[in-house]
Amino acid sequence: MPKIFQCLIVDDEPVAREILEEHLKKVSVVNIVASCKNAMDAFAFMNSQKIDLIFLDINMPEISGLSFAKSINKNIKIIFTTAYREYAVDGFDLQAVDYLLKPISFERLLQAINKYLDENIRVNTDVGKEIIDETSDFIFVRSDRKMIKINFLNINYIESLSDYIKIYLTDKTIVTRETITSIEAKLPKKDFIRVHRSYIVSISKIDLFTNEYVELNKKVIPISRTYKNDVLQRLENV
Repeated sequence: MPKIFQCLIVDDEPVAREILEEHLKKVSVVNIVASCKNAMDAFAFMNSQKIDLIFLDINMPEISGLSFAKSINKNIKIIFTTAYREYAVDGFDLQAVDYLLKPISFERLLQAINKYLDENIRVNTDVGKEIIDETSDFIFVRSDRKMIKINFLNINYIESLSDYIKIYLTDKTIVTRETITSIEAKLPKKDFIRVHRSYIVSISKIDLFTNEYVELNKKVIPISRTYKNDVLQRLENV
């Protein structure tokens, strides 16, 4: 059994904490000891329990993340989480493991955890079932300066358009600046399938398919040559 590393989340934004919690629940070698809204609450937990790693917001009231990082035991490692790119230099000056810009994708979070665990256990998206627990039924995406909760059951398909994607739900469409590859990493593989470099579809929403396309709710989506064999094999064995 691999060692379980004890982590702490410190962020004054409730939604940001919730997103991190959902991501970290999928990583089997990390245990969330507590999720705190400020540095003072975090200090209380650190005085009573052993902490290996802190996911730390920088721009917080009263005690900033940078000030907090300077005051703790140097054996406790830090991954900074922030919406402000300009703090990166200060963060790395404090020998932070990594510096994550919000919104934080699961894929990017795993990269940061890889850095921390490099000498202990290697975590990556290829490990699949051992690392990722596909029990979550939703994700958050940033749209119009808000983090919007999207239930997997409501997704019909996802379309990539240049530097942003459209998520077509049963009742509306969400536009977010994210790559289709990063959003694919967040979706349960048993429920979604990539049929084209620009399209991911919900398997349960497919009404019919041929060798060239899938159709859902009268929307025809092409199957590209690159994905054709995998798509047909998968759909023929559903």
